[in-house]
Amino acid sequence: MKNRLLLILFLFPLSLAAQQTTDWQDYLQRVATFDDTDAETMERTYDALTELQQSPIDINHATREDLERLVFLSDQQIEDLCAYLYHYAPLKSLGELAMVESLDPERRQLLQQFVYVADEPATRHFPSLHNILKYGRNDLMLTAKIPFYKRQGDDDGYLGYPYRHDLRYTFSYGNYVKAGFVGAQDAGEPFFANRNKGGYDHYSFFLLLRQMGSLKTLALGHYRLNFGMGLVMNTDFQLGKQTTMMSLSRNRQALRAHSSRTEADYLQGAAATVRLTDALDITLFASCRPIDATLTADSTAIATIVTTGYHRTQSEMDKKHNSTQTTTGGNISFRQNGWHIGATALYSRLDKPLQPNTNTLYRRYYARGNNFWNVSTDYGYTSRRITFSGETATGDCHALATINSLSIRLNEQLTAIALQRFYSYQYYALYARSFSDGGHVQNESGIYASLVWQPTRQLLLSAYTDYAYAPWARYGISKPSHAWDYCLSAAYTQGSFAIDARYRLRRRQHDNDDNTALITYNEHRARLTLAWQTATLSLHTQADAALRQGRHGWMVSQRAQTAIGSRLKLHASLAYFNTDDYDTRLYLYERGMTYSFSFPAFYGQGIRYAAMAQAAISSGLTLNARIATTNYFDRPTIGTGLQQIDRSSATDLEVQLRWKF
Repeated sequence: MKNRLLLILFLFPLSLAAQQTTDWQDYLQRVATFDDTDAETMERTYDALTELQQSPIDINHATREDLERLVFLSDQQIEDLCAYLYHYAPLKSLGELAMVESLDPERRQLLQQFVYVADEPATRHFPSLHNILKYGRNDLMLTAKIPFYKRQGDDDGYLGYPYRHDLRYTFSYGNYVKAGFVGAQDAGEPFFANRNKGGYDHYSFFLLLRQMGSLKTLALGHYRLNFGMGLVMNTDFQLGKQTTMMSLSRNRQALRAHSSRTEADYLQGAAATVRLTDALDITLFASCRPIDATLTADSTAIATIVTTGYHRTQSEMDKKHNSTQTTTGGNISFRQNGWHIGATALYSRLDKPLQPNTNTLYRRYYARGNNFWNVSTDYGYTSRRITFSGETATGDCHALATINSLSIRLNEQLTAIALQRFYSYQYYALYARSFSDGGHVQNESGIYASLVWQPTRQLLLSAYTDYAYAPWARYGISKPSHAWDYCLSAAYTQGSFAIDARYRLRRRQHDNDDNTALITYNEHRARLTLAWQTATLSLHTQADAALRQGRHGWMVSQRAQTAIGSRLKLHASLAYFNTDDYDTRLYLYERGMTYSFSFPAFYGQGIRYAAMAQAAISSGLTLNARIATTNYFDRPTIGTGLQQIDRSSATDLEVQLRWKF
């Protein structure tokens, strides 16, 4: 049976043929690592990049700030692009990007999905209201996910029906205006019922204006912010450890509309970035928004802030918007001749005091109280050879956090990167998100070092090692502990053929069974990807393997993409997985609906197959449909609790209708 499945796995794409070009989603999953990235962060990433694809950058007249919006580019690559454009613009075609030596083939192909070549300079001043209304674009999208199975909670437990759906409307005019709303509903949540009398469980309304003279950006409604290196404020996104490292040292003052369906890590109110001089910007923001929380027994305090966004059961619904968080602050940034320095300050207040259970050892120094403040300074220097950047922060915790990175291009082929961070176990910041091994800007010191070598234009080799030390207890670790992370990767591209190989070793510690000592365990993960693209077919063949403490897992998968004429695109994927347990689970990238990202994890033994069709009904109307099935061979049921499915297979259908007018 297994041999027959594997034979089908590698033969089924050969039946497809037509016109196809690989798009940005395929290139992104090849250059980024998602294994240590949460689902909500991935969704925000795809939301931002999809938005950018809808309004691509004019490469001939792009500013540094425009290029810094492309998170997958390193500072050196941005510097080289700016230098090349300064000397050789205007470009006649995107093929000239191959002359930028620091751009490896995969990132160059990814970059081409978000830029275009314009002969005439783009309008650099804010358009008139008449032109905005006349030439602005409307985008209306409806998406639904329909399960062909029943969960335990669908009969008794969930307040709503088993369908997930959302409604998204966006009005845009180039990069100048973006406005709209998102209504989102998770499976099991009530719709026009219970506390959701207004329909959807979650709404996000937003208005974003750019380049209004000295007013660089204005955001109203729901928005996200990122200052410095994220020690005080980062509600934006990241792409895994290695890709984040490439762009983390960038001095970003990002102000974006929150236009995704995720219900956490956003602000609600107003924010504005003003250009005081050519070198000096100031950003001010104010936010007041309801948050979900688990309250203490007497309902007078917050035990934990809940960020899942689920309101399917009465217990989850009782946590919805039962607290309020008010936040104000600002950032000032000076940048000139490659140097930058900035300062960030924020104040946040909860209407109920935060009182985590500090009797649990690892929660001893969690944030607590009603009022919180943080301040930081960020600094750095960028040139074609050297990039240095850092941020140091403190707050009402009276503890310190600092992160500093240095990147040196030793020659045209070799770049060395080093990063140091120290996050006191007493430091906390409610909106912090930065480079870390443990997932938090708290209780961690570490050193990261990497080398990126491009011996030829076709071959890119990279390696990193990261050591992290936690001086205080962590979840599942009752004593000071340390961790090592090693990774080797290689990418080779030649014409229509590409091969990517990656190996990662993580050494971790955790308590033994009686909590008297720490046990060190090793986790090995490897991936090999072969990609082949011609004028008629695009294929991706992938093998994954995991090994942890004698337990192992492996998976082989195949993806194929094609198009029939100019109106129909087809995607298909097939995977067989076999793992010993959840700790050896493996991840699989799949093509998802527009504005969504599919990167499910699998463990046990089974097969996963999915097919998707994208049909252009008319010039402005598109219908997408995707069906996916997971069939397990080693269990009679799937999931536990209210999510349990009393069968060994599960099939979902997703349908999306999009109207551009």
